Amino acid sequence: MTYRIVHYLNQFFAGIGGEEKADVVPEKRDGIVGPGAALKGALAGKAEVVGTVICGDSFFASNIDAATDTILEMISSFSPDAVVVGPAFNAGRYGTACGAVGEAVSKRLGLPVVGGMYPENPGVEMFRKAFPIVRTSDNARGIKDAVPAMAKLVLKLLDGQTLGTPEEEGYIERGLRVNLFHDRPGAERAAEMLVKKLKGEPFVTEYPMPAFDRVPPSPALVDLKNATIALVTSGGIVPKGNPDHIEASSATRYGEYDLASVASATEEGYATAHGGYDPTYANKDPNRVLPVDIMRQMEKEGVFKKFHEVFYTTVGNGTPVANAKRFGAEIAAKLKKDGVDAVILTST
Repeated sequence: MTYRIVHYLNQFFAGIGGEEKADVVPEKRDGIVGPGAALKGALAGKAEVVGTVICGDSFFASNIDAATDTILEMISSFSPDAVVVGPAFNAGRYGTACGAVGEAVSKRLGLPVVGGMYPENPGVEMFRKAFPIVRTSDNARGIKDAVPAMAKLVLKLLDGQTLGTPEEEGYIERGLRVNLFHDRPGAERAAEMLVKKLKGEPFVTEYPMPAFDRVPPSPALVDLKNATIALVTSGGIVPKGNPDHIEASSATRYGEYDLASVASATEEGYATAHGGYDPTYANKDPNRVLPVDIMRQMEKEGVFKKFHEVFYTTVGNGTPVANAKRFGAEIAAKLKKDGVDAVILTST
């Protein structure tokens, strides 16, 4: 028996287009599309990709319930045995859409689902308990490793096999407890780990604790009227031409630009370098992302004392957390040195 699989993709991986096509409505096509060719090869004839369902990331994000219902109807029309979503790598909206579709397929259609994402994709934390998500690289260059791993998992699920541990199978930890039998009692294993820890020897815990990045909020400003306020954005607004070549995604740098003589972020002087949203409206009026005009107005009205003459900008699209933390620490140090009292941080 050859199993029937439906593949879910966004507009980019379906070859329809980038952000300018992110509002495309759900559609279905017979057979494989885009990375479906790699999936077909990895399935090695044991399963067939009978159909592909496509939806634009922006459309899905803006119409989650209706889009999910439509997508499930399209998936059901192929009478599949399983569904594969993605891989989404580190594309946040795509990962969230893959997760929502996968969860709905699992709960409402009762079918096996497998996905693929980079561990920092927000879709992982939201949906890792709903279905197995293969660990991928942060961009599409990792597709040659991601798709075979996804195919292996979906075939095991279709055959009714129990998946091994995340380390064995290559999927991201799901936060689920599973009973296991050991040939040695827990007290003995724990004592052995403790001795290794005391000796400085390597060991692997059997119960890794979750790592939470808790950031306490700063105290509120006591004296706003005498404060210096700065603008920082992850929305990618840069001087026209992007002089520091900040990447459209997975940024490795940020920019700092002078605003001393700037009354408004005009269309002639600024644009966004961000590759994760439709830039049309941000480019038409960059103040929508970097509100220089309002800041100047409030400064003039005396709401606060001074608008800082430098703004900092980068791109949050797929940017690794480690880079974002480094950017933040460096920018904060510069702002404190310049006597800035508070920051308005804008996104997209």
